[in-house]
Parts: sequence; C-alpha cells; structure tokens
Amino acid sequence: MSNCARVEGHCNRCEGELPFEFTMAFQPIVDLAHARITTYEALVRGVNGESAWSILSQVTEGLLYRFDQACRVKAIEMASALDMQTDLSINFLPNAVYEPHACIQATLEVSRRVGWPINRLVFEITETERVSDRQHLTDIIDAYKSMGFKTALDDFGNGYANLDLLTDLAPDKLKIDREIVMNCDRDPRRQALLKAVVTLGRELGISLIAEGIETEAEALWLARAGITRQQGYFYARPAIDSLGEDLTPRLLALREKLYSRADLADA
Repeated sequence: MSNCARVEGHCNRCEGELPFEFTMAFQPIVDLAHARITTYEALVRGVNGESAWSILSQVTEGLLYRFDQACRVKAIEMASALDMQTDLSINFLPNAVYEPHACIQATLEVSRRVGWPINRLVFEITETERVSDRQHLTDIIDAYKSMGFKTALDDFGNGYANLDLLTDLAPDKLKIDREIVMNCDRDPRRQALLKAVVTLGRELGISLIAEGIETEAEALWLARAGITRQQGYFYARPAIDSLGEDLTPRLLALREKLYSRADLADA
C-alpha cells in the first residue's frame, strides 16, 4: 500500500481533532501459571461509559486514520498516567496504516514523551477481513517487530481470522476467540480444536491467549491444556480510566487449584 500522506513530519489524514470524544477502558490478561497480570488491553469507550459501538459507529472512512492514531496516543497516555507496569495491548486497523514506519511516528512520539518503553507495546490486529492486500499486513507485522513492538492476531478461529493467515503472518501471539473457548471444559470437540491450537502455537513459536473466559471450569481446563494466558469477564470487566481491582489473591487461589492433585483427580 502506498500514497502515504505524511509530509515534513505531518499527515493530513492522521492529524486534527475528532468530532467526538472517547476514552479507554482497560481489561487485564492474566497468566495463571505465574498468578499475575501480564498485559492490559485498551478498549474504546464513551466518556460517560458508552459502549465501544457508540464510538466506532461515528468513525467514517474519512476519520479512520485519525481515529486509529488518536486511540494509540490516548491508550499510551492513560496507561502511563495510571502507572501501568505491564504490557499494553492496543487494537489497530490494518487499513488505517499506509506505511508502517511513517504511520508509527505519533506512537513513538507519545511513548518518548511519557516514557513508555516500546517493548511493552502489543499491537492487536483486528478486522483482518477488510484487508485485501495480505502482503501489506505481513509488511506491517514485520516492520513493527523490527522496531521492537509485539504483535497479536485477535479473534483467531472466528470469521476471517482463520488458519490460512498463518501461512503468511508471523505474529507473536494468537488470541483464541470465545467461540472456541466457551464450554471447553465439557465439550470434546472444542477440546480437540484447542489441543490442536496448542500444538500449532508450539510448532510456530507463537504464544496463546484464550479470550472470553467466563467460568472457573473453563479457566482451569485451558490452563491444564497449556493455555495459561487468559482474558475475560471471569477475571475482570474492562474498567474505565482504571486498572481495576487487585487480582493477585484470586490468581493465587486459582493457581493452587491448577496444581492441586486432589482437584486433578476430581476433574
């Protein structure tokens, strides 16, 4: 993809005020094996708690690039202000990136300004069905990794985020969609699929994160299958302008169950 509009350090597509306000909510990604939060994902919300859709529905094609840049800047500024000590995961739209090295400049500038280490930024690739140029998406991932960022493929296993993407893409992480995760503790077909994804991740050197965890039974089954990094309402709902409650006591209790021989015998 060409025709980047950045000239002499400025871009008329990406800069300027948006005609609406928004904020960010943060949802933790945990690692049960280490009983800790590894990452917070920044999620768009209205300033009065309105849904992500209430904001995204206002993003016209002409505002796409500006909104994508504004989300990155706001997420980093807010994470820094909240003294976040983990990685920060930010969603991005591949079609809002014309040239990776040019379109990352606002991210680099705000990171320098607030002192956020770029090796603690994870970019989640969303809406892959809208990318007609697979090579462009590959170039974005390669460029981001060369600059020290991490990348994740979101909603893996649902819709267009399917297996064939991995023939070309080499993300650091795969986020397994809730559609495969739900009821995994008692659904043999989902269990077979998830075990195959564990093998796939190991062979390709890609870390796995299960999305949409809603029950303790799902969390423990996934962890025993090898997917210890998890995200979902079972742990915490997204918190607006906050990092939410301290999950350490809950995570320690879950880890104890995870490695409890008595619990394994009952499973």
